[in-house]
Amino acid sequence: MAPKEPPADESDPATTVLLTVECQRGVVGPDSAMPELAAVARASGALLNVARLVAGAHEAGIQVVHALAERRPDGRGAGRNAPLLRAVERLPVQQLTGTLAVRVAEPIPVGDGDLVLRRLHGLSPLAGTGLDPLLRNLGCRTLVVTGVSANVAVPNAVFDAVNLGYAAVVPSDAIAGVPADYTGAMVRHTLAHVAALTTTDALLRTWRQRRRPPG
Repeated sequence: MAPKEPPADESDPATTVLLTVECQRGVVGPDSAMPELAAVARASGALLNVARLVAGAHEAGIQVVHALAERRPDGRGAGRNAPLLRAVERLPVQQLTGTLAVRVAEPIPVGDGDLVLRRLHGLSPLAGTGLDPLLRNLGCRTLVVTGVSANVAVPNAVFDAVNLGYAAVVPSDAIAGVPADYTGAMVRHTLAHVAALTTTDALLRTWRQRRRPPG
């Protein structure tokens, strides 16, 4: 299914929120705990496209939320009920609260009005994190999902958004996973059935045309 511009009712700045998923230094930065994922996110242009979308959202008056994953140094509250969660404990770079690893990665800009949501458990930015009520309080009807990884957190976010009643939009060139060719297959065969697919350029063009007036 070819990416396209989202329908007009799914691109209204007043009811749209842009979500960046795990775009943090310890995941996609130069000192990543997952260097293969970081390399793909940068080489594919996905990380740069996330930065472009965040900047475009700021200009269009669209709310941005950065969803970050972190752990307490003592591990309290972290789950161990999946192989991936147990593997995280052994990674050479730990996503510890208060460290550089859990800061939003360059070149993504963080605006004064952006919300930064940190989770200590699970694999989804929407499941049990408090993001859902925040989105409802913001009047969100459409959630634009970007970031990493296309293997786990991004599809989790999309499915959770749809199950909670939001329209999900995925700019397919602003997400990344490993191996590099997996992302395209997952988008075509999975996300295309539940989300409106688009591209960074198409979404930015739509936002420029429908820019939210100040105030």
